[in-house]
Order: sequence, then structure tokens, then C-alpha cells
Amino acid sequence: MSAPAVLAGLLDFRRLDLLATGESALHRLDARAKVIVTLVFVVCVMSFGRYSVAALLPFFVFPIAITGGARLPATLIWRKIVLVLPIALVIGLPNPLFDREPLLEVGGIGVSGGWVSMLSIMLRAMLAAAASIVLVAVTGFPAICGALERIGMPRPLAVQLLFLYRYLAVLGEDAARMVTAHELRSGGRPMSIRLYGALLGRLLLRTWDRAERIYLAMCARGFTGEFRSGGSSRFGWPEIAYVAGWCGLFLLLRTHDVTHWLGAATLGALQ
Repeated sequence: MSAPAVLAGLLDFRRLDLLATGESALHRLDARAKVIVTLVFVVCVMSFGRYSVAALLPFFVFPIAITGGARLPATLIWRKIVLVLPIALVIGLPNPLFDREPLLEVGGIGVSGGWVSMLSIMLRAMLAAAASIVLVAVTGFPAICGALERIGMPRPLAVQLLFLYRYLAVLGEDAARMVTAHELRSGGRPMSIRLYGALLGRLLLRTWDRAERIYLAMCARGFTGEFRSGGSSRFGWPEIAYVAGWCGLFLLLRTHDVTHWLGAATLGALQ
């Protein structure tokens, strides 16, 4: 980890925040509609069997359509999606070791179920990350927290999520300054595991002190555990059409093998 890498991550984080101020029709929809659609999308994607790969591919139409419809920068969205791939790879990597039974053949070479299930895990992680990132980019995290609270999330949890969002950039800047200070004093030598632990411990203590000061300051200003945005929201016909259309498509893709149908139709047309 280097200071430029930390600062680049913070810059991308702030760009997502700025994208939520857009003026497209998707930006103007009520946050509850967008949250509900994203939740249904994630549930449908995660409900597939461990060997499902081709059936997951049509679900990419959702993040691609939202990215294009809201005029989001595709490069930024893709850069954020790629961040989850190492985590998904670590989770799925043991599968080929334990599931060695051949499941299919590709070019005369047998492929075990473990490799297929690992690919399925990576695809589902990418889809869930893509849906979450475009949701933040067209809604904004404060509006998402408010929507979650209005559809049933306990208020303390919603407030904690909002605090995490508001001060993640502050903590990132602290971490970047600590890394920069180490680079200036180390003469270019890489960090050891022991030094990583020491820096993380120091960052934790600074975070604890900052949290106490922030809480006391907010209590002195009359904070009662609720953020008041001052805005209004309305769940009208555009939101109903948005939820019904996308959720209907997700259920169709979940209950019918669209890729198999398209493949059969293509082969029939070529014959």
C-alpha cells in the first residue's frame, strides 16, 4: 500500500459521491425504488446453484443499462468492480481442490465442478458489486441510508452506516498521511508486516479519539440519533414502473434459462 494508491481510492470514492448529484431520470427516482430493485437483483443472483455460470450472464444487463441510462463513467464503475475479484478468488480458490469430479468437457479437456463453482462465485461477486456501485452512483449513500430506514431497517443501524460513509474519507486521509510519513522516513524501503500492524493500531487509536470528540460535539449541538435531510420524496408511477419492470425481468431470468433459449434460437436460425 502506498500513499498515491490510498489517495487514488479516495478520489474514486468522492467521484461516486459527486455522480449522485446528476440530473438524469434515474437520479430523480425515489431512493426506495432503486434500493428495492437492487435488493431483488442481489437476492436473485445469489439464489442460483453453485454450478450456474451461463444463467448469470444475462444479469449484467442491469448494471450496464443503469450505467448508460444515468451517463456514468464506465471506467470508474469497472475499476471499482475489479476490487472485489481478489476477495472472490480467495473464497472460491479452494473449490477445485475439494470438488474434483468432472462436470463438463471443453475442447476434449475435462473441467471439474470446483472450477465451475469458482467461476460462479466470481461472477456473482462482480454482479453484486456492480449493482451496489451503480446504486451509490445514482442515489448517494445518505439517500440510501434514509431509504433503508423507511423500508424497515432499524434506525441505529442506518445511522451507523451513514457515520461510516461520512468519515471513511477522513480516515482514509489519515491513513494516507501515515503512509506518506513512513515513505519519507524509510528511504524507499517497503513496509514489514510488523510495521503494518503498528500503523493500523495507531490509526485505530486515533479513530477512537476522533469518534469521541465528534460524538460530544454532536451532542452539544442537539443530536438525538436522527439525521434530518430536509428533502421530500414521493413514490409515484415512475417508481412503480421502475420496480415492476426490473423485478419482473429479474424473476424471468431467474426462473427461465434465457441463455439456453437464445442459443437454441440462434442455432435454429443458422440451420
